[in-house]
Amino acid sequence: MSRSTPPNQAAPPAGPRAALDTLLAGKAGGTLRRARWLDAVDQLLRPALPAGVNAHARLANLRGKTLVFIADAPVWHAKLRLATPELIAAARSIGLEVDAVTIRLATRPWQPHPATITPHIPPSAASQKGLAAALALLRAPAAEDADSLHNTATAGVRAPRS
Repeated sequence: MSRSTPPNQAAPPAGPRAALDTLLAGKAGGTLRRARWLDAVDQLLRPALPAGVNAHARLANLRGKTLVFIADAPVWHAKLRLATPELIAAARSIGLEVDAVTIRLATRPWQPHPATITPHIPPSAASQKGLAAALALLRAPAAEDADSLHNTATAGVRAPRS
């Protein structure tokens, strides 16, 4: 009988948690741990954000002793700037050594704007009649109409001199 794993090694656990543990142990582990830590700090600072700002701003980084937030519009940038003392106090209360807050504007919206749905308006009777007339004109002309079109097109053309 053959085994899929050597006898001295246990089978690796399966599932999303195992995949996350594998990623954290790899080369990208430091970056992922930092991102998870920043997300946790962001969640701790959320109660200190001004009313209505939660959906429009988030913590992006902690650079030295400066909190870096990203806002998705100038109005939220201004509200965050006015709340700087409260944000610094909240950061200090969770154990961060923070002296300043920097706010950046996002280059594009985080959530796409919902597509505007225009209702389908059926064409009027006059529009339908005009469309039918235009389609009738586009149909292949009869043989006599083709000759008259040819004569009309060549009427102004002179025969070359020999």
